[in-house]
Amino acid sequence: MTTKSSTRSEFKPEKAIRRFDVFAEYNRLDALKDGRPPDQAKGHGIWLAKVVASRRYGPKTESDGAGQKRSHLDPDTAFKSVGDELQTDETFDHDIIDRMGNGFYHDVFAPAIKKALDDGLKYEEIRDDIRTDWKPNRG
Repeated sequence: MTTKSSTRSEFKPEKAIRRFDVFAEYNRLDALKDGRPPDQAKGHGIWLAKVVASRRYGPKTESDGAGQKRSHLDPDTAFKSVGDELQTDETFDHDIIDRMGNGFYHDVFAPAIKKALDDGLKYEEIRDDIRTDWKPNRG
């Protein structure tokens, strides 16, 4: 391990970083802070991001989903589902980490979100500015 600190510009994500990614990571870290195990924290972060995204961007109907079960806790695990899809640590890894790239996630993205949370910043305060320099390589 080197003593050189990583900066935003040293690594590029494989895909554009979305508010969704920031929200999922922010809530993963918040769940860890609340004492959840790492796998459950990942599941919670991705679950919450998908629930919020579906409410905000999902199709509107006359009843807007009233009476429909959008998410539930799987009785056999500590993970929740959205629709029929269980939101687990593996889902987080696939939808967040694999999408942006493992190196970028671990060396740039996750530490920056953690620092913002540790500094007491709210998601709404960081969701756009923190992503400014994180542009994928065009090749």
